[in-house]
Amino acid sequence: MRVAYDCDVLVIGGGIVGLATAYAITRAAPGTRVTVLEKERGPARHQTGRNSGVIHSGIYYRPGSLKARYAVRGAAEMVKFCAEYDIAHAVTGKLIVATEKAELPRLHGLVQRGRENGIPVRELGPAQIAEYEPQVRGLAAIHVGTTGVCDFVAVARQLAESSGAEIRYGAQVVRIDRRPALGVAVRTADGAIVRGRVLVNCAGLHCDEIARLAGDEPGMRIIPFRGEYYSLARPELVHGLVYPVPDPAFPFLGVHLTRGVDGDVHIGPNAVPALAREGYGWGVVRPREVGAAVAWPGSWRMARRHWRYGAGELRRSVSKAAFTGAVRRLLPAVTPDDLIPASAGVRAQAVLRDGTLVDDFLIEEGPRTVHVLNAPSPAATASLPIGREIARRALGVLAGT
Repeated sequence: MRVAYDCDVLVIGGGIVGLATAYAITRAAPGTRVTVLEKERGPARHQTGRNSGVIHSGIYYRPGSLKARYAVRGAAEMVKFCAEYDIAHAVTGKLIVATEKAELPRLHGLVQRGRENGIPVRELGPAQIAEYEPQVRGLAAIHVGTTGVCDFVAVARQLAESSGAEIRYGAQVVRIDRRPALGVAVRTADGAIVRGRVLVNCAGLHCDEIARLAGDEPGMRIIPFRGEYYSLARPELVHGLVYPVPDPAFPFLGVHLTRGVDGDVHIGPNAVPALAREGYGWGVVRPREVGAAVAWPGSWRMARRHWRYGAGELRRSVSKAAFTGAVRRLLPAVTPDDLIPASAGVRAQAVLRDGTLVDDFLIEEGPRTVHVLNAPSPAATASLPIGREIARRALGVLAGT
């Protein structure tokens, strides 16, 4: 049967990972026809455009993991990409600060992990902390010089422009017909049909739903966690980036202080369950999505395992005083009046059936498909090498068709 293909590779999702994939494919195999379908009216409207804008060093991640390898490599590449295209960025370095004695062993563990990942780390005492951040207090800290900030939305736009791919905005996928002997046909909400030889699923918050539409059971579900931010009314209190020592049991980094490329200082995020995959406030509730999350056995197992942590995050969500208290551990001078509500983000966190929070990037293949099933932070930092890896897999599938 002869099929009139609209493209060779069809990418679902116009966030930074999907656009980096299109960019990588056209560079690795010039002449390959790539179409990107994005349901919003522009790129990077969700995770890419609603994070703290940090170029992560890779210090937190298990040596040898995809996150560690791609974040370290991606940070250097992201700085180079921003410089090449004149995108706002700065390599500021950051402090990771221990405020309690119980955190000191974990801080020393990060020093070792940083060295294993090839990241330069400087250990600091209280007086040295003040040299970098006069208003920050702590028992000890480490300085990570390769951390920076950039405008990831501008990066996504540049990737779209430079990829040479056809980008279709306002194209929400509602049905997928995959036939291993032929290819993939996708129907969008406006009735259009797009046919491709290979499908790449970079749908972020909806990646598990897209996998199931394609006929694959991903073995995980996306459980959305909202991260709430504040802006600092007195940005002069913070010179750069300041983080607490994270809890290694969770893929969240805790409430941190970030001076962005615009000079504003953002504080956050916390991590609370969202009542919709795009639930950027408590008032956004989608019963179908809540029901799907509740029906997934992993949600209940995760809740039983981590309820104490979750209770603390919820308390900081509903109580500005509690949120301020968390910030004051690092920045004692801050007051509730200093915190101005800012836009929230939602993290697409993959959860397995047994309640395990997937900690690493997760990329799986099916017939004629490549699914990106877990790519939260530091995916924006690592987007260029992640895109190359997805492109390698997609082109391999394409070569076998």
